[in-house]
Amino acid sequence: MSTSPAAQAATVPMPHKTAHNTAHNRRTMARRIAETARTVPDLAGLEQTLKDTGERVFTATETVPLDRLDGWHFDRNSGFIVHESGGFFSVEGLQVTPSGSGGQWGQPIINQPETGVLGFLVREIDGIPHFLAQLKAEPGNRNGLQISPTVQATRSNYTGVHGGRRVPYLEFFQGQAPRQVIADVRQSEQGARFLRKRNRNMIVETVEPVEARDGFVWLTLGQLNRLLAVEDLVNMDTRSVLACLPLEDDGSGADGMDSPTDRDRLALHPLVDVLSWITEARTRHEMRVRTSRLDELAEWEFSRGRLRHLTGGQFEVIGVRVEAVGREVGRWCQPMFRDSSLGLLALAVNRIQGQLHVLMQVRAEPGLGDAAELAPTVQCAPDDAARLPPEERPPFLDLLQNAPADAVRFDTTLSDEGGRFYHTRNRHLVVETECLPEPPGYRWLTLRQLEELTLHSNYLNMQARSALACLRSLSHGGLR
Repeated sequence: MSTSPAAQAATVPMPHKTAHNTAHNRRTMARRIAETARTVPDLAGLEQTLKDTGERVFTATETVPLDRLDGWHFDRNSGFIVHESGGFFSVEGLQVTPSGSGGQWGQPIINQPETGVLGFLVREIDGIPHFLAQLKAEPGNRNGLQISPTVQATRSNYTGVHGGRRVPYLEFFQGQAPRQVIADVRQSEQGARFLRKRNRNMIVETVEPVEARDGFVWLTLGQLNRLLAVEDLVNMDTRSVLACLPLEDDGSGADGMDSPTDRDRLALHPLVDVLSWITEARTRHEMRVRTSRLDELAEWEFSRGRLRHLTGGQFEVIGVRVEAVGREVGRWCQPMFRDSSLGLLALAVNRIQGQLHVLMQVRAEPGLGDAAELAPTVQCAPDDAARLPPEERPPFLDLLQNAPADAVRFDTTLSDEGGRFYHTRNRHLVVETECLPEPPGYRWLTLRQLEELTLHSNYLNMQARSALACLRSLSHGGLR
């Protein structure tokens, strides 16, 4: 049966009305996020909850030689370290040839060709949005429990390759339970440690009366922000997901500006120029990478049951045997990566034209799917950088790591994800500076521009999202 043109027109949503509704929803969500960010109930009870949960949920991790890992072996044909199931992940060699004048190098890398889920479930409690956090024990955590998202699971985990219990609350992130999506975007893992690894970063809200199971706790965003200042407590996956939240209303009035043109009036660089700058850098920094046998990596050796760099620096691949209580699986073995020294993730911030700007660099890493992504102002291991000639050290390293106390806005050491990294940590530092010059590969961007980029994949690397979550914790997207 045909439909009249008038009836057809009535069924088609008008573009301006859709844009209006999107803007309205964005402002509504910004107000709700600002409200939960301002709400900081007393955290004294959480300390007892962590203690009580730590007696029921924990891991005991023992380092063992790589050739004594149950279920894992060095495959003589491929030269990789693999699991007998063919699932989980493999440790492979990677040969890297940068474009331009950079020299070739080789390194181990984690290959896990699957998309995991990192997701927070949100619901209103007494009119305030709360986030369901999991108190999770990982084998690489140096302090036992850390605060993780509601769901933190690889595909191997949630499809049952490990043979363990079903992942709690997973139904909200697979569309099997009623929910409203707040954020949903695939984001990269560390491009120097993973080969093109992605995780689905999600925040979904339900109106259903969901109870917190044992090992889970409802927290406001204000509480999570406060806990970010506690050393090694809020894990990296939580920080990654929180960085994908719609930006809270900072009281500046910028929340009412919904078009890129309006927002660009407050930015040092228009967003279209920023996108062009990133694209140009990706074209310039294209890398040729190919996997290789681990025993063919020129500057790496198997020694005393681990895979290490000949200099003793950088990182090493070790084996661990894990006994776990309160997790889906009770015992297992696996390889892990361990860094040799403390890293530094530092952001320089400054108010330019009345808006908070962050100095970001575009950084190429061999495991990234699109050559390069935005990284913090400084992303390095200072001990390794100290061995370099002055002209090869990262720009702004000395300025930020030696900043006077009255310029430091955030300074806490936080852990990398404890499922693949053993006792690996980075000092997260936010420093208010003057308007520093922009060397090649650096740009001052507003928080609004960074929010816009987190709506899409492959723009902010894991370290940038981790540092951004710390910055945004300070005061609804501004500085205290």
